Amino acid sequence: MSKRICDIYRSPRHDEMYLYVPKQEGLERVPEKLQELFGKPVHVTTLLITAERKLARADVDKVIHALQDQGYYLQMPPVVDDEMRAIAAQNSKLSRG
Repeated sequence: MSKRICDIYRSPRHDEMYLYVPKQEGLERVPEKLQELFGKPVHVTTLLITAERKLARADVDKVIHALQDQGYYLQMPPVVDDEMRAIAAQNSKLSRG
């Protein structure tokens, strides 16, 4: 199936972590351990995902396949390395000063 209606939830514990689940199944196929780590899901939106749709930070084909195969897709926060953290900290000091 090349299109899915899914609910998207954000994690209250981890900034920029999102969980995509098929609307008709909800969280029933999400492993209990992942649900514990994710925290109580906060509904963000319901979305029709198609192969033609562009997603901001996820590959739509991977999302569709994960929804079909495992019943969820976990979008992790972007990786910020130590160098980027140092630059961000320096920039925030400069903007205050």
